[in-house]
Amino acid sequence: MMFSNTDIQQIKSHGLTLETINKQIDNFKSGFPYANIVKPATTEDGVIVCSDDMAEKYINIYDEFAKNHKIVKFVPASGAATRMFKDLFDFIATGTRNETTDKTISNIDKFAFWNDLKPFLPQNATDTDIIKCILTDSGVNYGNQPKGLIPFHKYPEYAKTPIEEHLTEGFEYAKSGDTVNIHFTISPEHKHGFESLLNRVIPQYESKCGVKYNISLSEQKSCTDTIAVNMDNTPFRNDDGTLLFRPAGHGALIQNLNDIDADLIFIKNIDNVTIESLRGDTIKYKKMLAGILVDIQKQIFNFIQDIDNNRADINAIHEFIITKIGIKLAGKLTTPEYRDILNRPIRVCGVVKNTGAPGGGPFWVKNKNGMIDLQIVESSQIAPESKPIMNDSEYFNPVDLVCATKDFQNNKFNLTNYIDEETGFISEKSKNGMPLRAMERPGLWNGAMAKWNTVFVAVPGSTFTPVKVISDLLSSAHGVK
Repeated sequence: MMFSNTDIQQIKSHGLTLETINKQIDNFKSGFPYANIVKPATTEDGVIVCSDDMAEKYINIYDEFAKNHKIVKFVPASGAATRMFKDLFDFIATGTRNETTDKTISNIDKFAFWNDLKPFLPQNATDTDIIKCILTDSGVNYGNQPKGLIPFHKYPEYAKTPIEEHLTEGFEYAKSGDTVNIHFTISPEHKHGFESLLNRVIPQYESKCGVKYNISLSEQKSCTDTIAVNMDNTPFRNDDGTLLFRPAGHGALIQNLNDIDADLIFIKNIDNVTIESLRGDTIKYKKMLAGILVDIQKQIFNFIQDIDNNRADINAIHEFIITKIGIKLAGKLTTPEYRDILNRPIRVCGVVKNTGAPGGGPFWVKNKNGMIDLQIVESSQIAPESKPIMNDSEYFNPVDLVCATKDFQNNKFNLTNYIDEETGFISEKSKNGMPLRAMERPGLWNGAMAKWNTVFVAVPGSTFTPVKVISDLLSSAHGVK
């Protein structure tokens, strides 16, 4: 592919190399292989189910660990709320109504943002007036805001945003001593909104909870962007002749996660929050997942030290890898190979019962090296003829992760070394009315973590209360009776 000197300078200004761009174009041409799924992970094979006594044990392990280690809560919050309001945008554009639109309009006064919206509505407001006031700057303009800044829950004192719910959640299970460390990934256009809200509410929460909040923000790095191409896979160009680069999906956030210095990191999406009175299960099972991780990490560190001191019980290590960190070994390995498997980042993932919602799930996947291990697989990674396996699988991925990103010597892993670059996704988009092909990088919890050690643990559905469409806010999980 030939690029001009001007193109090359533009590529470099993004923090990218010509080699990377040519590789991306090759991926557009060849596509990405589908995941070689062996079978779903189940209660009998691949998913841990804890009794109440086991849960209590792991909660105690985590509580002791948290006293002397740095904990960070990592919240991907950079996405706009466009998809949350897709049905309302369709109504404005085409007049098309559906269940979401009708439910929103008929229950408009039950939303936490009702008091903010009401002053903008004209007398005898029509349905169109209501929707426009929700979405545009003729009203509260939520159609151009991220989910994190939209009031989700109504309390006696005032309506709270997801950001605030994550602050109080963080206090409950992600404290390091008397400090709560929370990191939000954001879009640059919303930075001022996040900072304004945080500056206003942090003093209130510090006073209420008796802790210090250490809040950090980061933006998706331009070096993770991908080039857009025309339908014939030649570089797409803007009207001024420059190349078009696009953000490469949430998988790009592995770079942001890589910058976090912590002994344990919780990951949870910005919209997966519930009201305070229903948060008991979330707190309990977050701590349980963390305790399982701490316990497994301790065993891994002991095995690695045994290997390095020439006193390893290889049979015990072999059995541990198969039964505890979800890798089906076909036969015995060399001692260095066992050590390599053990010495990786670890993630413990909560999974909920599959109720048919769209999204990924836990599966046993065969890799190129012939090894079968546990992976979170998204629907886009599954061949069309294999799609029914998503509906037949027992569990669903709610993005409920606890991660350990340091080795046994307390050195940070370079997380970019553990990405499966062959798990990207290509989609068709448009720019200024012109069709184009776009590429997303391996997803944060599937391809970007494909070479981590993975443990799946069953958690109740009460811990998973996302807001995918606006009418989801009208459920009891979000305080509406």
